[in-house]
Amino acid sequence: MKKYVCNVCGYEYDPVKGDPDGGIAPGTAFEDISDSWVCPVCGAGKGEFEAV
Repeated sequence: MKKYVCNVCGYEYDPVKGDPDGGIAPGTAFEDISDSWVCPVCGAGKGEFEAV
């Protein structure tokens, strides 16, 4: 699974870790996250992320 980086603040979403504080379980692919999810650091929308 690919990692994705927020273009606004640099936060890296790692699917192995997920975003437990945001309700995203470890092992969740970025593509499977709801479009309403936002960056846990800066609040940017999912559309502000890019694959790395």
